[in-house]
Amino acid sequence: MSEPAAPEHRAIYLTGPTASGKSAVGVELARLLDAEILALDSMTLYRGMDVGTAKATTSERGGVPHHLIDVLDPWESASVAQYRGWAIEAIRDVESRGRRALFVGGTALYLKAMLRGLFEGPGADPVVRERLEAEAEAQGDAALHARLAMLDPATAARLHPNDRRRIVRALEVIELTGTAFSALQRQHERPASGVRVFALELPRPVLYDRINRRVSAMFDAGLVDEVRRLQSAPRPLSGVAAQGVGYSEVIAHLEGGPGLDRTIDLIQIRTRQFAKRQGTWFRGLAEVAPLAMEPGEPAEAVAKRIAARIEGGGEG
Repeated sequence: MSEPAAPEHRAIYLTGPTASGKSAVGVELARLLDAEILALDSMTLYRGMDVGTAKATTSERGGVPHHLIDVLDPWESASVAQYRGWAIEAIRDVESRGRRALFVGGTALYLKAMLRGLFEGPGADPVVRERLEAEAEAQGDAALHARLAMLDPATAARLHPNDRRRIVRALEVIELTGTAFSALQRQHERPASGVRVFALELPRPVLYDRINRRVSAMFDAGLVDEVRRLQSAPRPLSGVAAQGVGYSEVIAHLEGGPGLDRTIDLIQIRTRQFAKRQGTWFRGLAEVAPLAMEPGEPAEAVAKRIAARIEGGGEG
């Protein structure tokens, strides 16, 4: 099997729900493959957000180079498109040293963007857009939404009748391409071929127990102090950083909300819910090959199984 041409398709991906053991397996797999690790995680991008993101410590990284970690201050934010650009640049950097790029993390939107790219559609046409804006002003947003419903029912169904910006954009795309916006998106949804993507899976009771214990360990490691320090910084946390599971609940606690025990309970519940959503996401991506783990199976053993499938020429 020939290697895919695009850098992001030459990379190897290790994903799975939070607390499934990705970091430890990733380090062992990187050693076996002579790879460097690129974080596939929207929260470990932030400096100073270490405890609540379960960011791998220096010792846990085991001497394996890690990239795309600690690249933003907590008051900054980055789009999926920015992450994808950084990631492709990092892949090329790793490959320039004759090593493989191994993505490890559980941010599903990042994974999908790396595998399938980002749908942007044709560039804006100022003349068409200005005319549609004028029609919306004269006829009302509902009239344009009704027109969109006739031309592209799928897109109209997911847009609020008052969402003028997106309605105008959808009509603009139809006029410029002769194709419904939803049809173009479906074309973009085609799975990538030849990419090695593995998702760790544990029995749900085992995963949930690991989540509960991890959250408790975060509080023992100083999560409340970490959030207090972030809150006292000269600039406030970005919306993305402040809404991270664990951070938003501790912020509420520090601002007079639920007590500490209830806060721990809430984070455990919401992390379990998040893990369930992650599993649904990964199962919905055709590129992903599930990898069942036995409870207590050593990370090295899991990594050896993955490496054998990669070196054996399987697609994941």
